[in-house]
Amino acid sequence: MDHDETGCQAPPEGPILCINNCGFFGSVATMNMCSKCYKDAVLKQEQAKLAASSIENIVNGSSSGNGKEPVVAGTVDVQVDQVEQKAAISMPEAFASGLGDSGEPKVKQGPNRCSTCKKRVGLTGFNCRCGNLFCAMHRYSDKHNCPFDYRTAARDAIAKANPVVKAEKLDKI
Repeated sequence: MDHDETGCQAPPEGPILCINNCGFFGSVATMNMCSKCYKDAVLKQEQAKLAASSIENIVNGSSSGNGKEPVVAGTVDVQVDQVEQKAAISMPEAFASGLGDSGEPKVKQGPNRCSTCKKRVGLTGFNCRCGNLFCAMHRYSDKHNCPFDYRTAARDAIAKANPVVKAEKLDKI
């Protein structure tokens, strides 16, 4: 039996690369494009149709009172999406060029290290009340000569948590 007689097509001999040369494989169902390139092509076609219809409406001088108003709203939404995508693309470029927040140079922070022995601690470091980062050996205040005054801090916390209660003086009879 021949494939031409039955109307069936022979299966492809091997995988077909995308016609946009993106490196992925395409299929006949997606016009020999990968799924991403096919989706982009369909989106471009839809945008072209919307642009053509909106230009047609403008050229014909149709008023906004016609029933074609949703088409115009559709073009506005597409344009907003395009602007948002362009803004999202241009934002990282602005920060990469140093034009970001206040012009301060960003200091690249190296690996987290113990303040005493300079050992790399990564995510397992311990932050002390003195503001430094320590490894498991130096995490206690007596091991790294901590300048933080724990006694005064504890007194203040107790005083704040337990206010002084004074009874009113009673009049003697």
